[in-house]
This record gives sequence, C-alpha cells and structure tokens, in this order.
Amino acid sequence: MNPPTLSPETKHKLQGVSTATLASALFKRGLFKQMIQDVAPLSPPRGGSMVGPAYTLRYMPAREDLNPMGVFRDHSHPQRRAIEECPPGSVLVMDSRKDPRAASAGGILCTRLMVRGVAGVVTDGGFRDSAEIGALDMPSYHNRPSAPTNLTLHQAIDLQVPIGCGDAPVFPGDIIVGDMDGCIVIPAAIADEIADEAVEMTAFEDFVQERVRAGQITFGLYPPTDERNLVAFAEWRKQHNR
Repeated sequence: MNPPTLSPETKHKLQGVSTATLASALFKRGLFKQMIQDVAPLSPPRGGSMVGPAYTLRYMPAREDLNPMGVFRDHSHPQRRAIEECPPGSVLVMDSRKDPRAASAGGILCTRLMVRGVAGVVTDGGFRDSAEIGALDMPSYHNRPSAPTNLTLHQAIDLQVPIGCGDAPVFPGDIIVGDMDGCIVIPAAIADEIADEAVEMTAFEDFVQERVRAGQITFGLYPPTDERNLVAFAEWRKQHNR
C-alpha cells in the first residue's frame, strides 16, 4: 500500500516548525528514535525547514570484485538510478552505515538532484565536494566531508526499502524535516496530526519566549501549570492572530 501523500498544507506547516518541537510531539507518541544522529547541514536551510517524503538508498560494505569504477557505466546502478529517479519534492535519504570515511555522493550528482527539483539530500556518511554542495540551492546534510569515492567502502545495493540512517528508522515515503539542528523522520501516516500539533506548540513556545525576554520566570509558565498563563496565552493568540 502506498503511503499517504504529503499535502501542500502539511508541508507548509512543517516548514515553519523546528525539529526540536517535532521531536517532542513524536516523543509523546512513544517514538524516541526519529532524530537522525550525527548529521549536520552543509549550509543553513533557505526559506524554512527542508521538508519532503523520503526516497531511500541503501549502501552495504563494498566487496571489491563487485565494486570497481566501471559499475557507474551501468544505468541500473542503484546510486545512479537514485539520482535520476528520486521524485521532485522528495528527500534522498542514504544509509551509508554511519561511515563517513568514503563519500555517499559528490558535487555533480547533488547538482543533478537540485536541477531535478529534489527537496534535499541526507546521508549518515560523508559528501565529497562539500563546499560545492553547501553552495547549492538545495539543503544537504551529512556527517562530515569525505574525499574518497564511495566505491572504496560502500556498495550501493538497493532503492526504496526501509533503511537506518543515523540510527533512525526511515521507510520510503516517511516525511523528512531538516533545520539547523539536524533531520527528523515523521512516519507518513501521522504527518498531518504531527504538523498540526507542532504548529500549536510553536505558537505557545513563541509566547513563552516573549514572556521570558520580558523578565517572567519559567515556573508556572513552561510548562503552563499556572492557569493564569494559559489565559494570557489565549489573549496573546488573539492579538497576534496565531
């Protein structure tokens, strides 16, 4: 069965909330491992958080006799297929075994993804040409720069299968959200409700931040155990159209 599609409304909501807020919403539902560990953006995301359905690519340890430079001549090679088949608006998510000693991709392939309209790219390994990739008009996340070709350690083996990326479970079609803190994975079936809750949480956090900047103490405010703060929040929402 195909996963639910990402609606424009849900995408817009997720672009305006943080991965920290999303992590809290997922935690409330018993989902503790959704944050992709040890990845960071090569440049700040532009125009809000990176958001898109996951298109997955899995690497395994390379077996040298099956992984020479000549494999890239094969148009069915999983890495090359991923670059040409990842749908516009999706996020290419690569399971590189949390091993950044060899690159998952480089500047040319990531440029092709950008030109094709892909929403972003994430690997728990490394990228070569990292400065070039960071300058692209497409969000990208990796563990650290890595010059050696992926062929030295990684063998691209499968597309659109469940993977682990930075210890997070990623199923094809799950919604990936990335900001300056990193990337989080939202199960596709609950993306709409998570987005709605995160928007509500963000409004309250903005209210709290404003009060704290004005000198209010956090006891009773965050969390709102004092009913008077909830009354003040309701009034704040009216004033700010939130």
